[in-house]
Amino acid sequence: MASILDEYEDSLHRSASVQQSRASVGIPHSGYVNARLEKETPIFNKQRIDFAPPEKINSLVVSSNQLCMSLGKDTLLRIDLGKPDEPNQVELGRKDEAKVYKMFLDHTGSHLLIALNTSECLYLNRSVQKVRALSRWKGHLIESVGWNKFLGSETNTGPILVGTAQGQIYEAEISVSEGGLFSTNPDQYFRQVYTLEEESGPAPVCCLEIERGLEGKFFIIATTRKRLFQFVGKIPEGTEQQGFSSIFAMHADHLPSFREFPANLGFSEIAFYTPKLRSNPRSFAWMMGNGILYGTLDYSRPDSILSDERVWVYPSDIDITVNKPISIVLTQFHFLLLLPDRVKAVCTLNGQVVFQDLFLEKFGLLTRMIKDPTVQQIWIHTEKVVFRYHVQRESRDVWKMYMNMNKFDLAKEYCKDRPECLDIVLAKEAEHCFQNKRYLDSAKCYALTQNYFEEIALKFIEAKQEEALMEFLIKKLSNLKPSEKTQTTLLTTWLTELYLNWLGVLEGDPSQRNLYLDTREKFRTFLSSPKNKDCLFNNRASIYELLASHGDTEHMVYFAVIMQDYERVVAHHCQHDEYDEALNVLSRHRDEKLFYKFSPVLIQHIPKKVVDAWISMGSRLDARNLIPALVNYSQSASTQQINEAIRYMEFCVYQLEETQQAIHNYLLSLYALCRPDSLLSYLEQAGTNPNRIHYDLKYALRLCAEHGHHRACVHIYKVMELYEEAVDLALQVDVDLAKSCADLPEDDEELRKKLWLKIARHVVQEEKDVKKAMACLSSCALLKIEDVLPFFPDFVTIDHFKEAICNSLEDYNKHIEELKREMEEATQSAKRIREDIQEMRNKYGSVEPQEKCAACDFPLLNRPFYLFLCGHMFHYDCLLQAVLPNLPAYKHAKLEDLQKKLAATSQPSKSHHRPKDADTVSLGKGQQSREQVKADIDDIVAAECVYCGELMIRSIDKPFIDPQKYEEEMQSWL
Repeated sequence: MASILDEYEDSLHRSASVQQSRASVGIPHSGYVNARLEKETPIFNKQRIDFAPPEKINSLVVSSNQLCMSLGKDTLLRIDLGKPDEPNQVELGRKDEAKVYKMFLDHTGSHLLIALNTSECLYLNRSVQKVRALSRWKGHLIESVGWNKFLGSETNTGPILVGTAQGQIYEAEISVSEGGLFSTNPDQYFRQVYTLEEESGPAPVCCLEIERGLEGKFFIIATTRKRLFQFVGKIPEGTEQQGFSSIFAMHADHLPSFREFPANLGFSEIAFYTPKLRSNPRSFAWMMGNGILYGTLDYSRPDSILSDERVWVYPSDIDITVNKPISIVLTQFHFLLLLPDRVKAVCTLNGQVVFQDLFLEKFGLLTRMIKDPTVQQIWIHTEKVVFRYHVQRESRDVWKMYMNMNKFDLAKEYCKDRPECLDIVLAKEAEHCFQNKRYLDSAKCYALTQNYFEEIALKFIEAKQEEALMEFLIKKLSNLKPSEKTQTTLLTTWLTELYLNWLGVLEGDPSQRNLYLDTREKFRTFLSSPKNKDCLFNNRASIYELLASHGDTEHMVYFAVIMQDYERVVAHHCQHDEYDEALNVLSRHRDEKLFYKFSPVLIQHIPKKVVDAWISMGSRLDARNLIPALVNYSQSASTQQINEAIRYMEFCVYQLEETQQAIHNYLLSLYALCRPDSLLSYLEQAGTNPNRIHYDLKYALRLCAEHGHHRACVHIYKVMELYEEAVDLALQVDVDLAKSCADLPEDDEELRKKLWLKIARHVVQEEKDVKKAMACLSSCALLKIEDVLPFFPDFVTIDHFKEAICNSLEDYNKHIEELKREMEEATQSAKRIREDIQEMRNKYGSVEPQEKCAACDFPLLNRPFYLFLCGHMFHYDCLLQAVLPNLPAYKHAKLEDLQKKLAATSQPSKSHHRPKDADTVSLGKGQQSREQVKADIDDIVAAECVYCGELMIRSIDKPFIDPQKYEEEMQSWL
């Protein structure tokens, strides 16, 4: 097998050269040949809104699909983008020269603040039509608003922060009554909480943002033209409605943390990206004089949530003195800059400009860009036109950027649904790990790619990274489909060879003991893996050869157990004299065939444990298949060892109730050899019914005769009903035993007498004991003194059996008297019978004229009739009709024959009961045969009354209506 693997490694070298030649002609290594990575569609898709404003657009804000724009001097247009055909126009009602400076719309689209250039502020709720002035805000030019996203509602803003052009930060709250009308003062309060300053003094508050972190901690971000401030503090739970003044109070004596940049646009703007509605922002981008400061937000940091900060410096085509940026919007992976005549999209991952959209001069200068955070749409407007950008699959090429930045986990995350891109990322990651000598990580990645297997395997072989090669093969094997059986077989066999080589190297190095144990565990896990089970089983012969070639008997046994090849395991233990281990394997897995195969070996060394194991298997083992092992064992063992064989045979006979003849015969042979006392008790327990005896009678007789067990032979003769042989053999042992045998043939008196004569002869001739001979006469009633006398010698005097002779004569006299009494009783009985016959001849009955037939109910005397002793009377033909269906077939035939004979004679007499003498006189001698025929007919028809005799009893289970005529009878009643 090792030579096969060597040939395969050589083939890898040849295959690698083929791959290089393929690469030289442009054949890609990826399994996804010429796959189109992405359809070329723009990420930012611009759409011009079909809207012609009647006046120039001063300002536009949008949030939660609610769009508000200021037109001209005094008009406000509100549009629900879900119902764009139903715009709502509101007049500001200003008569002076005030113009809209800025507008601010909260995250719900419910609260709109309108800052005027006259340092005034108006408020409009989505549910009302009338604009209200906020009197407490008068005298402040509003630059920014920080909305409260945690306590605000459609009728109440909750505590909010307001930034002015003079650098002050105010806390305010606006509320609308439940009825929809303003209260006297919609602005509940308006108080200053802080003033932002730069090195030259107070500076305009360009942006405000309120966010809540962990454990009730709030973060407030405020920006000026050059600085970005962070206020951090906790508000006790339940006191949020009291506002943020406590947070600002913490910084009354010292400046909060801030970032500052030297350049100045005259303003700044910060944008945030929120992945989901009602979640915290995850990243930020701050547009200021030196460029764009962008990064992520980490709410777990104690003082500053800004993290991973980077600065994107304005390129040469952006001159902050000529065409400075106007607005910024942040998406998941890009920030968009609004310039006077174009829009630039910059990727936040690599800082590259990926998109630029130039606007025509006819649309005018771009005024502002804003994003609706709920639907992720971007809006841009000039004084004349409104545009909207849809962001389409922004992350489509992000995987490339992460891959080029060696951030492979993120790259895989963004192409997990695109296998062709994932394969490229994995190949790049694998190559990166390989170049950095992280060979195991490289192997794991290579195994997931579609790169050529031979090329990768050869790469690790040349680098002499066997462990990485094993990891690569393991991962590759786990990714194979069940149908790829050839590849699975190759990888499985190769991995086995590599594991064995590696274990062989580590085993000889004591310093690598821990590594050896870890590798051994991995190898065993590999062998026992359910996924590899079928392949290993189908190729187990090759695996055994590999294990044998390395001399690894430990894993050979382990592999055999996994493959459930217990025969090999038991054989291994037996070869190494580990009989207890072999028996443990057999007992644990309870395989009957293995017990049959290895029991002859095991019982020679651990007989008691083997028999215990057999008994624990119970009826699962067929004891007949174990008899050869016991026979070999018992022939070479001592009596004590044979007892183990007897113990198992007794378990089979008495516990399992085995009926197999071979088992009982073998137990008999063991009893006859070592336990003669148990032999007779076994035979007696088996009984004397040959049909219920499970041993071979002839074999048992021969066996007992060979070993001289006469009593056992006598018992077997009795079972075989060979009573003469039983008595003959019993007389050699014990006369009483012979007597018990002689009484057995109860139905054959002649045989019993013969058997007792044998006993008597033996007593008289062999034992010469007259008294015992006389006792035989009293034991058997069939024997008489005259039967025994011939056995005595001539010189024996009569005195020894005078009493027996007298008793015999008395018995004869009694028998004669009994016969006389029986003869007298017989004579008297015959006399009584003759008298009864004579009386019957003279018996008669009287019939009245009005008597009727019991069957037809017509007058009886009109036709020939019969009169029975029970009193029933029938016409001849009525009686014949009633009797005929119930006669047996042979009587029915005889009756028909007699009727034919009667019809063939001369005309019958008129009276059926005419006296016999008169018939004889009138008919003469020639009519005697006719009288005999009539008598025979009477014997059949009038043997008994049909109503009182047995005929009526026999017909009790017959239906009233013949089943064959049932349908006809039923139809007759309809």
